[in-house]
Amino acid sequence: MSMQKPVEQRTPARRLKPSPRKGRLLHVRSGLSPEKTLLVRITIVIALIALVIAVFWFDRDGLKDQIDGSISFPDVLYFAMITVTTVGYGDIVPVSQTARLIDAFAVTPIRVFIWFIFLGTAYELVVQRIVEEFRLSRIQKQLHGHIVLCGFGHSGLIAAQETVAKGHPADRIVVIDGSEDRIQVAADAGFIGLLGDATSEETLTKACVGQAKAVIVSTGRDDTTILVILTVRHLSAATKIVANIKQEENIKLANLSGADLVVSPPKIGGYLMADAVDSQHATPFLCDLMSAGGRMVLTERRAEPDDVGKTMAEIDAGVVVQVHSHGRNIAFTERNRYIVQPNDLLLIISPPQSGEEAEPW
Repeated sequence: MSMQKPVEQRTPARRLKPSPRKGRLLHVRSGLSPEKTLLVRITIVIALIALVIAVFWFDRDGLKDQIDGSISFPDVLYFAMITVTTVGYGDIVPVSQTARLIDAFAVTPIRVFIWFIFLGTAYELVVQRIVEEFRLSRIQKQLHGHIVLCGFGHSGLIAAQETVAKGHPADRIVVIDGSEDRIQVAADAGFIGLLGDATSEETLTKACVGQAKAVIVSTGRDDTTILVILTVRHLSAATKIVANIKQEENIKLANLSGADLVVSPPKIGGYLMADAVDSQHATPFLCDLMSAGGRMVLTERRAEPDDVGKTMAEIDAGVVVQVHSHGRNIAFTERNRYIVQPNDLLLIISPPQSGEEAEPW
């Protein structure tokens, strides 16, 4: 069974509407690893110090050693180091106008810049990590019954919007993506953003997938999606997994990997387009039915005590189109004969609840 060729996930076509509260970034890292970042900054500092040494060496006649009166290369090296890191001790001083101008307008800015590098590195590699780990632990304590969304491309964005429209709080949705821009968009919209690889056990553990209500996997690539499914299922046997699969031949593989429900947008889109050929209103109605902001909504709920003992047609909460009872699917054609049993799952088409505004088709 073949896997589809890698397809790069596209950036969302539009930004989510920002929430009044400032978004939270659960975990943000630089594009470079801490080791590479440190190496780059050390290289910059060494280059700047070498520049100062070279400038002072070529203008060594403008310096005076208060002890022996002569300036050697070790004296220049010593003076450059203490001048860059401090303001000097007074044993070697600039005496010429040129040397003083160089120290004022060249060395002093370099000294300030190097100190900014030191302070920035200390913040990013030590302070920021401590702060992020503290924030991470606080947020993790509150994560239970949340939704984890792996992939924030166009499909993931729509899934997040619809989830919020159906009543799930935005700050109870953890978005995982490898793009810092997408994570920032998610955070600005009120979601919890987690910058990282959704196939990584470490990243999924930080998102608390074991306590999640569901994990939606929409990475844009079937091979990556299946790997995420396998990793999530390894970490949690009970968490519900909903996966977005593009190629039909990979649907079975996603199911075997542990997905509870597989959605194939190209396949669904094909059905809708085929319906649109011979009908004018069927496709808009189905799209409206799938949207939380439509004129009609499709809901799934357990049979209530008042529903038990009635036929599907007698339930007045809406139009019961299907019943799931003890592993069986009771079709709409049985609506006048099937008697609803306790613990049955009802699929009901009904108008939106009062106060909800329906969007036009």
